[in-house]
Amino acid sequence: MRMRKMKNLDSRMERCAALRITDPASLKGNWRSLKPGCMGLWVEVGCGKGKFTAETAQANPDVLLIAVERCREAMVVAMEKARDMGLKNVYYIDMDVANIEEIFAAEEIDRLFINFPDPWPRKKNAKRRLTHRGFLDKYCRVVRTGGEFHFKTDNAPLFEFSVEEFAACGLEVKNLTRNLHENGIVGIMTGYEEKFHALGTPINRCEVVCKSFVLPPEEKKSAAEEEV
Repeated sequence: MRMRKMKNLDSRMERCAALRITDPASLKGNWRSLKPGCMGLWVEVGCGKGKFTAETAQANPDVLLIAVERCREAMVVAMEKARDMGLKNVYYIDMDVANIEEIFAAEEIDRLFINFPDPWPRKKNAKRRLTHRGFLDKYCRVVRTGGEFHFKTDNAPLFEFSVEEFAACGLEVKNLTRNLHENGIVGIMTGYEEKFHALGTPINRCEVVCKSFVLPPEEKKSAAEEEV
């Protein structure tokens, strides 16, 4: 997410310090210590301004929710929402999801949310899409076997690309729809989703069951080169 630079960003971040994890790698394998006895560890990739994050945390008080967002200007807005709502089960990390294996242990996550990611429409940028098999490989390493990631987008070409990637990786897809709100609002919406739904844009959504799979050696090498 791109936003204008904030002159008061650092002071706003400091006022939300209780919700921000500045050394996430130190919690690898031990995230549940932030909420002992939680019923699940959920992670949202690219939380943006945090409407979905805050409302999901509020609706699921027994779950620990970790929101990842690399744009600090967006993340501070998200943290302020959670702070003002008095939420105690959500924390925020400013990082790139490409590094997800550095901060979460194998099969540590129960559910992952990918909401309205950048579609990277040019073919040469396909490997940057968050539903490319290179990213799916990472998710399936840190999400427990049988856990899920939930994917939503208004971008039809990205959705079709993603469904093909899920199939190529042998991943089970459930509850697939290409018009989620056709018969009324379903679930918690992001701020972005609300705007596009109001314009009549169909929202695509599906749930994917995680399991281990092996990328061909040439794809592993290519993915590593992309990160560098």
